[in-house]
Amino acid sequence: MKSLHMDLTSYCEQLARNAKAASRRLAIVNGDRKNRWLLAAAQALETRTPEILAANAQDIARAPEFQLSAAMVDRLRLDPERIRGMAQGLREIAALPDPIGNVLGSNVRPNGLKVLKVGVPLGVIFFIYESRPNVTVDAAGLCVKSGNAIILRGGKEAIHSNQKLHQILADGLEAVDLPRDAVQLVSTTDRDAVGKLLHLNQWIDLAIPRGGESLIRRVAQDARMPVLKHYLGNCHVYVDRAADLDMALAILINAKCQRPGVCNAAESLLVHREIASAFLPRAGVALVEHKVELRGCPRTREQIPQAKAATDADYAAEFADLILSIKVVDNLDEAIEHIATFGSQHTEAIITNDLSAAQKFTTAVDSAAVMVNASTRFNDGFEFGLGAEIGISTDKFHARGPCGLQELCSYKYIAIGDGQIRGA
Repeated sequence: MKSLHMDLTSYCEQLARNAKAASRRLAIVNGDRKNRWLLAAAQALETRTPEILAANAQDIARAPEFQLSAAMVDRLRLDPERIRGMAQGLREIAALPDPIGNVLGSNVRPNGLKVLKVGVPLGVIFFIYESRPNVTVDAAGLCVKSGNAIILRGGKEAIHSNQKLHQILADGLEAVDLPRDAVQLVSTTDRDAVGKLLHLNQWIDLAIPRGGESLIRRVAQDARMPVLKHYLGNCHVYVDRAADLDMALAILINAKCQRPGVCNAAESLLVHREIASAFLPRAGVALVEHKVELRGCPRTREQIPQAKAATDADYAAEFADLILSIKVVDNLDEAIEHIATFGSQHTEAIITNDLSAAQKFTTAVDSAAVMVNASTRFNDGFEFGLGAEIGISTDKFHARGPCGLQELCSYKYIAIGDGQIRGA
């Protein structure tokens, strides 16, 4: 056992060392070469779609072994359309300006010293994620474009898909003379590998967990480097008394039912009491047609008798499934207070034609993204024009919301003089 332990330790250290060396090379590569890789990788994904689908089919076949829910299987599944979306994400990243070397600010001091604030890579990113193999491509593309090396650690349920995607991406790096170790995949499914890598802060600069709450809390607890994270995606849709009810229903169905297993899906519905009798029966019928289980407050159950009684635990939950909590509120202030009490600072939406209500909601609600008359599903790097995202952060320090190229960069100061020396 000691020998195996030492082998795993050495393996993880070698991954981290290789990534650090690759990050130093990437930091000085011009944007054109990185873009050539992104465009070539996009083409390779489309060309090699049959290989990717075959690998993904192996993972889908094994899903019952891991007791994956229907929503989790949906997150795991790839099809030609999703692969085209992955390729398009890489092309979107290639089209974005290179953040490295970008002058973020400058000034000239009275003594003639010119001070520049310049964008630089973070270095090495350790990315831990579950189920969704498409994020393998998004994360690699964002990291290489922003000059960072990445160590990918996907879940065991997606191992075949991730291995095939990594092979395609890594082959393309060598073809344009970029370091192959800029994108590495942890080849073992041993859970201890994650803990060992989280202790290697001498080589790894940032950890990003993307998955369930237990995974994220474990990473945040064990990591010796900074962690970019969100614990829960408990997203709310609030239907105000001044809402267009047809619009509200369409947004609610999209936010809850389109992909219930993702973090920007709605988990809670709040409805102003003045329109509850007009809206909730319609919403209940539509939601039940989409096989959504409803859990509501007493006033909700008066309008939707088939709804189960909701608890505080329901209002705080990220179901990641076809389950929705519902509460009738007396006013906008109560809706805001409910979100403050039970929300996770991820994504909230207000449906209203009252400008003052919308302004109050967007100002008072403390979440990474706040939508007005739009689905919570739009809190996404691609939809926000970032090209793709490596995750959504509910933190306030360093990065918040969808994290794209800019959020994977830091900066340094460069001072240019002509012989200045400091006196007092």
